[in-house]
Amino acid sequence: MTVLLHLCCGPCAIYPLAALRKQGLNVRGYFHNPNIHPFREFKARITALEELADKMALPVEYEREYGLREYLRRVVFHEDKRCPLCYRLRLEATARKAREIGAEAFSTTLLYSRYQRHETIRALGEELAAQFGVPFHYEDFRIGWQEGIEASLEMGLYRQAYCGCIYSEQERYDKKFRKEKK
Repeated sequence: MTVLLHLCCGPCAIYPLAALRKQGLNVRGYFHNPNIHPFREFKARITALEELADKMALPVEYEREYGLREYLRRVVFHEDKRCPLCYRLRLEATARKAREIGAEAFSTTLLYSRYQRHETIRALGEELAAQFGVPFHYEDFRIGWQEGIEASLEMGLYRQAYCGCIYSEQERYDKKFRKEKK
């Protein structure tokens, strides 16, 4: 069975890829992340993913167009709901691509992160599975969190410090904003 795996970055792909392959699944990668800002970060993540794909023999299709405008059109004035909107944007593209290439299922490396909302991702994945006619493969990859980190460090992959969106970047640097949010 072929699973199209949405890839947010190289380091987050390591454990999910290994786990899916261990189950005997054929994995193809799909990089579609219009949320990533700035452009330099977008390019750094693609480069790290290319390194990983080469090392782990993972075929990946890359959406290389910088999609920040598309992302902002969806989330501006909805900043408090930005994560579900962002998940939908990326998972919808993945489900569409999975149907297009004839994959038997789709999933996402977002399920590897301790910081992402798994129940929201799962619900959206199941909704999109019904819409596009391709099953969503839910698996809690967080159990491999530390294993993935260690492997990415051993490989020397670029590791980002935030999810990628402009709002997350603000939260990372703006101490006043973090205090107000709490």
